[in-house]
Amino acid sequence: MRRVVCSGSFDPVTNGHIDIIGRAARQYDEVVAAVLNNVNKKGLFSVEEKLEMLEEGTKGFGNVSVSTFDGLLVDFCRENGVDMIVRSLRSVSDFDYELQIAQMNYKLAGVETIFMTANPQYSFLSSSLVKEVAQYGGDVSSLVTPFVEERLRRKYAARRSAAD
Repeated sequence: MRRVVCSGSFDPVTNGHIDIIGRAARQYDEVVAAVLNNVNKKGLFSVEEKLEMLEEGTKGFGNVSVSTFDGLLVDFCRENGVDMIVRSLRSVSDFDYELQIAQMNYKLAGVETIFMTANPQYSFLSSSLVKEVAQYGGDVSSLVTPFVEERLRRKYAARRSAAD
């Protein structure tokens, strides 16, 4: 069985993430969408919320599972019998950064990395940009699933209420 992992902070998961996971799901027997639990970073959403949004966004793919990890991705790969990582490239600067990580992952654990170019309709898209637009009430409906859009709306409404 050919298993791959698509990892990220997914804060929040975007349509660009879902597109890459779906494309990987068509190429591999199983895709693990793995949320990094980075204790050094305070995200907008909890790990549990991110897992829920990923599960909802990938429910149409029968061969995608959702998980979380701490520490090094290669350790997660080793522990879960995964020997391939799928990463998305939006730009040349992404490639420079991702290449270094891919080479380190291979050096540390022999884990290969496959790069998929972002769908052009999502090549500008990042979780940070989605959060910024949503924070100010902008329309993110074409950038995230309806489930994530509602979560963003509720999260920012709660923050505005707390600030009042």
